Amino acid sequence: MKSIRLKTITIACVVGWTLVSAAVFAAPDARSRNLTASCAACHGTNGHSVNGTPVLAAMDKKMFVIQMKDFKSGTRPATVMHQHAKGYSDEEFEKMAEFFAAQHR
Repeated sequence: MKSIRLKTITIACVVGWTLVSAAVFAAPDARSRNLTASCAACHGTNGHSVNGTPVLAAMDKKMFVIQMKDFKSGTRPATVMHQHAKGYSDEEFEKMAEFFAAQHR
């Protein structure tokens, strides 16, 4: 009886850990990926810039959203980012931030 109980507890722990891991490391949804597609022109594929523009891959979500809102409002100076940012909603900034944060440097 103890053996069956121990096996049940072990299986429950493994399944629980697997579900938590899957949730933590889940890939961003397709919408998030699609919203960021045009960013690749300057910031590289999946935010991995190689031409001197800021790297967006693995960027902190909160920092990304703050910077995009600042570009949109004009409080952060930019050459073209203020124009790009005006095309997105705050919800879309959040989705984009999720995508870039999930990328590895």
